[in-house]
Amino acid sequence: MSIDIASHLGAIARVVEDREHLGHAVKVVVATRTYDTTIDDLWDALTSPERLPRWFAPVDGELKLGGRFQVKGNAGGTITACAPPRSFSATWEMGPAVSWINIRLEPTRTSGAHLTLEHLCPPSDHWNTYGPGAVGVGWELGLLGLGMHVRSRESRDSFDENAWGASDEGKDFIRSVGQGWIDADAAGGEYKTEASQRGQRTIAFYLGEPPPGTSHPGTTGN
Repeated sequence: MSIDIASHLGAIARVVEDREHLGHAVKVVVATRTYDTTIDDLWDALTSPERLPRWFAPVDGELKLGGRFQVKGNAGGTITACAPPRSFSATWEMGPAVSWINIRLEPTRTSGAHLTLEHLCPPSDHWNTYGPGAVGVGWELGLLGLGMHVRSRESRDSFDENAWGASDEGKDFIRSVGQGWIDADAAGGEYKTEASQRGQRTIAFYLGEPPPGTSHPGTTGN
């Protein structure tokens, strides 16, 4: 399976912004990308229990409004809004930590589909330590897999993500994506020094390296 990294990096847009959600201030990590497929096909790839494991991970539960779901090895939550094939929203729960995701799809004038992914993060020590890349890098690995899937319809079973992540190509991808979120953090109003420091901690985590200034790897992830 070919991995068109340059295409992904050139297609993705990253934004970090402040917003209010449920009466509280949140940080919003926004990733957008256009895919060369129809909006109906992209919706199916994002919501079908049969297709989700082919580019993301197995998802158990009820993928409908009000349904509970669990991503294998990751977060679970409740689907709080659903308007096929345009949008859905859900809680994103990992242990006691709760954040929120919004997915929106729009058709393009060239028969493609434009995806907007928002991850709404409440203030936390985790955010202060790792910044937007803590969720942004993980989501971009998923969006890369999604692009591979809708282009080829192949399963990611033939793609060893861990082995690829340890390769020079995989490490360069993580560094590029991590730097992208550092830049988005700074553009969103964070001091450049602070944005860089926490972004480098996130990059180190995904590379399996000790955080800058320490001798032991940290913990992060979407």
